Amino acid sequence: MQFTVSGNVLDLTPANLIIAGWTGRNQEAIQHHIDELAALGVKPPSATPLFYRVAASLLTTADEIQAVGPASSGEVEPMIIQYGDRRWLGLGSDHTDRALEAHSVAMSKQVCAKPCATDLWDWDSVADRLEDLILESWIHEGGDWVAYQSGTLASIRPLQDLIDGAGLDRLAQGAPVAMMCGTFGAIGGVRAATRFRMRMRDAVTERQIVHEYATQVLPEIA
Repeated sequence: MQFTVSGNVLDLTPANLIIAGWTGRNQEAIQHHIDELAALGVKPPSATPLFYRVAASLLTTADEIQAVGPASSGEVEPMIIQYGDRRWLGLGSDHTDRALEAHSVAMSKQVCAKPCATDLWDWDSVADRLEDLILESWIHEGGDWVAYQSGTLASIRPLQDLIDGAGLDRLAQGAPVAMMCGTFGAIGGVRAATRFRMRMRDAVTERQIVHEYATQVLPEIA
């Protein structure tokens, strides 16, 4: 895979992909997310946070993915890529099959591609203000773009805690590893959408990373 860091192209193909779930820092916010997913039939997690392992080949920078059935949707998340001692921050979507999620959260994540932006930021360039970075997402609904998520990384557990919990430093020694670091509640509740737009913004430098993608719905054949 090819990413761009400060205008320079970087070849990085992760050999491992981790989806960190239930990473909210505020227990009430975590419970809110658990409750909104429970409304869809999703069982509560055994612990928080959890680190789901999915196929690294799911990570994609494409602007269109395919999913079976109409019940999938995205979630904006900070994404860490690390190789050896080098680390970058990017933007990804934990696209998830909401129907399958009611049966198995782990499997619902495995069956969907994980879109991400091609732009990355050097970790050191934002390390002193990670919690101030702003994440936003929109879904295309009823013919318009509708605000779906909005918050700062301060709503998520400190990224260093997630790095340690997932053992990222160890996994990254042999090959690049990527981790999506969790999200926050959806405005109006979690729901399916075939077009998703997301942004991460640094208010200090006015830099931003954006990505938009569409989901082609494949028929469910019984």
